[in-house]
Amino acid sequence: MAIERLVEPTLAESNAEEERMEVSLRPTAFGEYIGQEHLKNNMKLAIDAVKKRADGSTLDHVLLYGPPGLGKTTMAGVIAHELGASLRVTSGPAIERAGDLASILTNLKDGDVLFIDEIHRLRRAVEEVLYSAMEDYKLDIVIGKGPAARSVRLDLPHFTVIGATTRTGSLAGPLRDRFGIIHRLEYYKEPEIEQIIARTAGILSTEIEPEALKLLATRSRLTPRIANRLFKRVRDYADVNGDGIVDVKIARAALSMMEIDYLGLDPADRNMLRLMWENYGDRPVGLTTIAALTGDEATTIEDFYEPYLLQLGLLARTPKGRVVTEKGRKHLQNPENVL
Repeated sequence: MAIERLVEPTLAESNAEEERMEVSLRPTAFGEYIGQEHLKNNMKLAIDAVKKRADGSTLDHVLLYGPPGLGKTTMAGVIAHELGASLRVTSGPAIERAGDLASILTNLKDGDVLFIDEIHRLRRAVEEVLYSAMEDYKLDIVIGKGPAARSVRLDLPHFTVIGATTRTGSLAGPLRDRFGIIHRLEYYKEPEIEQIIARTAGILSTEIEPEALKLLATRSRLTPRIANRLFKRVRDYADVNGDGIVDVKIARAALSMMEIDYLGLDPADRNMLRLMWENYGDRPVGLTTIAALTGDEATTIEDFYEPYLLQLGLLARTPKGRVVTEKGRKHLQNPENVL
């Protein structure tokens, strides 16, 4: 059974409380959305242009990609709010058949925004239905079976698809080409993470001292979802072991208990780097070999471990495999760095 990681950038499917908490903390307008300035400026321009034309046209379809936890779902909600449109939310794995997609599309209204999370996991048969829906606002369905089967084309309301993915390379070319606006969400800067934690503390009516704010920001892996998750755990620690105020002493003790080091690495991260170094030294290691060493799936290594370790320069990709860098080795070898 998989163990929950506090620094896991995805939402646990079974954790309804965490999902409710995240939804309550999400900004709903550009003015509340911290970071991703380039994306915000471009989306503001596109939305203002649509509103100014007032000819019934809709926003181009939008594809948001990048590591998990950076705010793709939140941005979809902000875009819908700024457009004054209704947001319908689904995900690639949830749309199993073309009929499921047809049901969703026929229930949309003019100007609605359809958000498809993990759009790279759509089945090929579903993708083919989506092509004409996105391009021509038409839905081709087959009625009947065998020789009596016939194709019917239905008109659809004009809508905007916002797709989110962590793996653009897995998207089919024809689907990717139907998005008029494509943007990558980048890792946040530490001052931006501090602002996000301060905003969360305000919403949750928790006092946090500036030094504790900085400490949490440095250990949040430059990811808002992880920052909010760590803050919630530190707040719990402060309620039980203190007076509810999050100061630097409380924050440090809570992070130490959770074994989150000064770079934001948890035991699973350090274990992967240590196993690679102890077994292979400075030789490249294949992805499947790393997965065998750690007991995780290769896709888990690639999607959830690697991005941040690469960002920090602790891990490097080579044509022959992954290598622990000198910076990674120094981090493992200096016990004072760990917690």
